Amino acid sequence: MPLADIEPVNRESTAGIIARQLRDAIMTGGLPPGTQLGETELASRFQVSRGPLREAMQRLVSEGLLRSERHRGLFVIDLEPGDVFDIYSARWAIERAAAFQIMKGDREAAAAALDITVKAMAEAADGDDPTALSAADLHFHETLISASGSKRLVRMASTLLIETRMCLAALQSTYQRVEERVNEHNQIIEAIRGGDLDTVLSLLEAHMEDAVLRLAPGTSLHA
Repeated sequence: MPLADIEPVNRESTAGIIARQLRDAIMTGGLPPGTQLGETELASRFQVSRGPLREAMQRLVSEGLLRSERHRGLFVIDLEPGDVFDIYSARWAIERAAAFQIMKGDREAAAAALDITVKAMAEAADGDDPTALSAADLHFHETLISASGSKRLVRMASTLLIETRMCLAALQSTYQRVEERVNEHNQIIEAIRGGDLDTVLSLLEAHMEDAVLRLAPGTSLHA
């Protein structure tokens, strides 16, 4: 087909909509780790045929959010200690690369964008809303990576951040004071604003290491 004959697609496909909703449910805990996905029930809930549903679920298999077990079906992935280590070590590599790019660019614009996300974190903490707090926490890191200006880093981080959101529900219960999370992120912003790359990298690494130790005791990014 000549490229001139290709028409723009203006609407998200049915499979794309289903995949997005399943992805959101996995991310927020609506579909907890280990949940088996039944085609009949989901097709009824989405009011679709099994074709687009299967396409959507295969997308999530390729993204690593669902696992396929022969003769049993599809399940939401479980995050074992090794998975937690893998997620955070990969995030550390991506966010470290993002920090280098940010420090070579408009640091103040990046810091201002991050300020907004931390304000949302503080408001969620004041309102005792752990779901909103975790969402704002995740948005901080999405914003950090986006501020690098690298579309490839953003693309690489997309599935990692969904898996991170799965971790945050468990992480929430390990903080005695939610202000800890807000303060950690504010320190990163201050270091960015001050142009202190070494401190930014040290704080990001400590942030990742702390999460790994809380979620998978005995595991370390330095192991």
